[in-house]
Amino acid sequence: MTPEDALRLLPKAELHCHFVSTMRASTLVELAARHRVPLRTDDLDALFAYEGLPDFLDVFNAAHAALTTGDEIARVAYEGVEDAVRAGNLRYREYFVNPDNFRDAGIGYTSLVDAMTDGLVQAERDFGVGFRIVAAINRSLPAATAVDLVGTVLAHPRDAVVGIGMDDLTPELTEDPLRFQEAYALAARHGLRGTAHVGETLSADPRNVADAVFGLGVERVDHGYRVVDDADVLARVGEAGVPFVCTPFSTRMLSGWGFDPGHRIARMVRAGLRVTLATDDAVFFRTDIGREYSEALPAMGLGLDDAVRIARVGFEAAWCDESQRERMLADLRGAALALSA
Repeated sequence: MTPEDALRLLPKAELHCHFVSTMRASTLVELAARHRVPLRTDDLDALFAYEGLPDFLDVFNAAHAALTTGDEIARVAYEGVEDAVRAGNLRYREYFVNPDNFRDAGIGYTSLVDAMTDGLVQAERDFGVGFRIVAAINRSLPAATAVDLVGTVLAHPRDAVVGIGMDDLTPELTEDPLRFQEAYALAARHGLRGTAHVGETLSADPRNVADAVFGLGVERVDHGYRVVDDADVLARVGEAGVPFVCTPFSTRMLSGWGFDPGHRIARMVRAGLRVTLATDDAVFFRTDIGREYSEALPAMGLGLDDAVRIARVGFEAAWCDESQRERMLADLRGAALALSA
């Protein structure tokens, strides 16, 4: 067994995964044709070769437009789990979903999450992969829309929906987490968990990470790479012990950061932050959870022991019940011993 095989076989939790991005590329092309959603090309290599943000957004928006029925949503949910189990021994996953992005297709919040749940429950039966859903705020919309989204989640409780997240950028192309304090405060008062995309690219202010942790009260940070560029912020969030869910392939695609020991994710690990890995937008970035570990970590100078710690953080930071967490951690311990023998 090669070191790369060992990294692929390690049991994994994925905590940063946008639901639509779990769609198979072939399913995207099929559904787009069925619903007459235009694609730039049906050549998969060319479709996901972006020359700029507009190319990416074309495909991203087409993927949402191609999902028009509950059966299609359930199918995508199921297929995404099946693929991730094969590619990287996925054992648990949390999904971001932006209900506002489905409004134009006429799919309401409850229809969306119920269809997702149908597919994910069947996948859990067939593959043993647990799941939860995180309703995501679209930062490009007004702060009042975020409050409305939280209100919708609270008005229609679902066991699978455990928290809120936040992605995209404001109309001013900033992260500005404190703009959404009201939504996060409302969610926290009613027991919803919280995370947010902050500190993602070089244009982001490292202080956004501190604002999310100490201003919004998030329990996890998505991305957060800029934290290593501010010693004060790094010390504060490190002391708080907040987990960071990092996505190597997206940093290469969006920021052009090569996989090497100087990569910010490697620096975060060496600084003692609690880091785990995820795919972010798997189909759009042509990655999978196995590649995030088996290709990115060795190139960053991180080995199996580091990967085991990174995988452990994923299970520790998951918003699942404690009995499920203990089972998954026990499986990880057993696998780590077997793979290191």
